[in-house]
Amino acid sequence: LDDKIYAQIIRLCEEGDSLINEEEFDKAIEKYSNALELVPLPKTDWEASTWIFTALGDTYFINEDYDMAKNNFYNALNCPDGFSNPLILMRLGESLFECGELEKAKEYLLKAYLLEGYKIFNEEDDKYFELIRDIIWGGN
Repeated sequence: LDDKIYAQIIRLCEEGDSLINEEEFDKAIEKYSNALELVPLPKTDWEASTWIFTALGDTYFINEDYDMAKNNFYNALNCPDGFSNPLILMRLGESLFECGELEKAKEYLLKAYLLEGYKIFNEEDDKYFELIRDIIWGGN
C-alpha cells in the first residue's frame, strides 16, 4: 500500500479503537469502514483488510449484531493469514453460535482450539468451549 494511504488507514483504525473504548460502537464501525474503503480492490488481497475486517467483526460482536459480525469474520478469513488466525476463527465460531449455526460454530471453534489450545477461551463465555468440549475430550 502507498505510505500515505497506509498512514490514513492506521489513523482511522486507531480512532475506531478509541471509540470502542468509549463504547461508541456505531462511530467506531464508521471509522473502520472508512479505513476499509481506502484499501484497493480486491480487498481480500491486502493484509490491512485482515485486521480491518477483524476489527469490524469484533465491534459488531460486542454490539450483539452477530450476523454482521459473522459476515466480517468470513471476510477476514479470506484475507492474508486469516485462515491461520485463531482469534478470527474463534470469533467467527462465536458469531455462528449466536446465529444458531451450531455445526459451523463447532468447526471454527475447534480450529481455534487446535491452533491455540484452551487459553484462547480464557476470557470467553464458557458456552463456546462447552460446544466443542466433547469433541476434544471424546465425550467424557
